Amino acid sequence: MSEHQETTEPDHESVRVGVDIGGTFTDVVTVQNGEISVTKVPSTPENPEQGVIDGLEASKSQANYTPTQVDFFSHGTTVATNAVLEGTWAETALVTTEGFRDALEIGRQDRPDIYDFMAEKPEPIVPRDRRFTVPERLDERGRVLTELDEDAVRAVAADIEATGVGSVAISLLFAFENDGHEQRVAEILAEELPEYSLSVSSQVLPEIREYERSVTTALNAALKPVMDNYIGALESEISDRGIATSLKLMQSNGGLIDAGAARDRPVNTLLSGPAGGVQGATHVAARAGYSDVITMDMGGTSCDVSLVQDGDPVVSTDVDVGDYTVGVPMIDVHTVGSGGGSIAWVDAGDALRVGPRSAGADPGPICYGRGGTKPTTTDAHLLLGRIDPEGFLPEDREVGIDDVRAGFEELCDELGMRPEEAAQGVLDVANANMARALRVVSVEQGHDPREFALVAFGGAGPLHAPTLAAELDIPTVLVPRTAGVLSAQGLLISDIVYDYSRSRVRPWADVDPATVATAFAELRTEGDTELDSEGIAPERRRFERTADLRYVGQSFDVSVPVPDGEVDAETLDTVEHRFHERHEKRYGHADPEEPVELVTLRLRARGVVDEPALEPAGTGGTVADAISEHRDTSFDGEVHETPVYDRDRLPASTGFEGPAVVEGEESTVVVRPGQSVSVDVDGTLAVDTGVAQ
Repeated sequence: MSEHQETTEPDHESVRVGVDIGGTFTDVVTVQNGEISVTKVPSTPENPEQGVIDGLEASKSQANYTPTQVDFFSHGTTVATNAVLEGTWAETALVTTEGFRDALEIGRQDRPDIYDFMAEKPEPIVPRDRRFTVPERLDERGRVLTELDEDAVRAVAADIEATGVGSVAISLLFAFENDGHEQRVAEILAEELPEYSLSVSSQVLPEIREYERSVTTALNAALKPVMDNYIGALESEISDRGIATSLKLMQSNGGLIDAGAARDRPVNTLLSGPAGGVQGATHVAARAGYSDVITMDMGGTSCDVSLVQDGDPVVSTDVDVGDYTVGVPMIDVHTVGSGGGSIAWVDAGDALRVGPRSAGADPGPICYGRGGTKPTTTDAHLLLGRIDPEGFLPEDREVGIDDVRAGFEELCDELGMRPEEAAQGVLDVANANMARALRVVSVEQGHDPREFALVAFGGAGPLHAPTLAAELDIPTVLVPRTAGVLSAQGLLISDIVYDYSRSRVRPWADVDPATVATAFAELRTEGDTELDSEGIAPERRRFERTADLRYVGQSFDVSVPVPDGEVDAETLDTVEHRFHERHEKRYGHADPEEPVELVTLRLRARGVVDEPALEPAGTGGTVADAISEHRDTSFDGEVHETPVYDRDRLPASTGFEGPAVVEGEESTVVVRPGQSVSVDVDGTLAVDTGVAQ
């Protein structure tokens, strides 16, 4: 019998488990009897499911539960993202309308860099020799102009088989208006190639814009075998360990789906990892009384920022993942290569740079003691006293603060600086990179940062957020109690969500309320079917309707919420009025006299998940009792004797002044001189940056 088993027997209360894979660490968060338990293990990029299993094994021992107690298991993964970024997807074929074989390669008229005459467009997901066409044609309203040549489809099936691929994308012209031809092509290919995986555009993305629809469908087809293998292996591993509950995965839109749906639509999981963090940040901010926030998730490799307005993350259907524009709904996340493991270096122009190269999980920063030799952002914090050298440096490895200082020598020689000066420079450059990202999701989208709070999480986010907020005039920084693992915690509070859409490009004046009502009813039927399969009771279902509109002649559109209830003429008038208001806010102008047209109708089917009840933060003791030591800490070249607080001992409903360092299990908060902190009932730290609101 193991030592753990000899000490205590776990009680038999149910346990909720959330697992998030990051570039450096895999985080496991469990909730049992209202208590949160956090486990971090190194990620295993070459075998990602092993990191999940390692985390589960460590979590069971730490939180003292058995696999049979797990009744909710959710997972955020970067498997699909990495496959796109690295091009390690499955070889795929494409079937499209005759005459449009090269549309996937031609793409749009925009250039990757307008001033670079040598710029090249990305390689198409499906090369030309695996792109096939069939005679058929619909008009822009879905009316048949040329019947589908079924014999030609069977001939194409033989050609596809000869290529040796195992996955096929089907994307025919105007299939979003009439999917009859696409469905028949899929039926014939299923008959001729029964072992092949098929992705059909009218199911993956039934929307206007042929290029984006084809790219998204091709990506889905290319990712299907990758995600099928991963999910299959993971399900087998967790089942073998006695976890009987179904596996759910985070989607890019911030909602969970069943593993089977993720296997069928892997393109919906491309931003699975970042979405969990945004959901967790939104939840924590709402409990603290904030509905408008900017989220900042800084881990070991990168920093993801996003905007939440009126309590909902901003969702986009025009997001670039790597070199490819993906059309499915995704939380609008902007990523920069600046993390705790980002390596500092000097470029050819003698300028200090930080990232995007990262020390990753192995070997990691110098202070990890795993053989890293390049100075990183984390090492810079250690040299400036922001991270406890005694508590952070590993006891079982031969590395010390002098080794970290020695790692900066080459950088110091190139810059002509002392180690501490170079370390401050590293942080300044890293902060500049992240400040630009924060401006992209706020100022550049017409939002004033002064009207938002900044939610900082990830292992490194709270180290930088108070400084960044002060630079951007953001008045408040929120640091959740579980900041280091908020992405995993977000998996435990997210709802089941399915998004549906149907493009119907029509002049708004010609749109009939009955037609809109019928379209929404059909989408709702699809949503009910999916939620039925998830076991969601009817009373826990919510349906949210939106319409994408634009002025006639525009290329892109604005999403507008459709009022609940019966769709009538008054409903359509309300939608048009809301469109003009949103266009004014987004672009700074609107013209109610200009004709408007409908582009796409959307419906979100939501299965509401009970939030786990969490124990409030403790109220015993005083703030002074939480001070573990005083440490010399450098701010902008000036050294301050700084109190270091043990976050677990900070009582709720109290506060203190900066400068301060607050050390938790997974993250450290650095509070600047002149700033102040209050602790709420959940243990969330609210940093007042001193900016006038």
